[in-house]
Amino acid sequence: MTEQLQQARDDLEEAAKSADDDVRDDIRETTDAFADYVMGDTTPDHAILDERLNTLRQVREATDGNTKDKVEEAIEEVEDYREQVDQA
Repeated sequence: MTEQLQQARDDLEEAAKSADDDVRDDIRETTDAFADYVMGDTTPDHAILDERLNTLRQVREATDGNTKDKVEEAIEEVEDYREQVDQA
């Protein structure tokens, strides 16, 4: 399951390379959070994932080109991951 978050993290790292300054911080913050989930012992719940997805959707709307494509790919990975997370 963490492979999906790792892939989302990789997509976001690529997106950050071409992102404008106004969204780059949001992308990097989310990338760092996914890295923590992949390498750490904590597992994000639905509420945390919803918050991250909301941020990514806002970034997607504010970008275009490769940045937008990579953010969209990350969103898809996180949505797929979220479907496998047990609800509280």
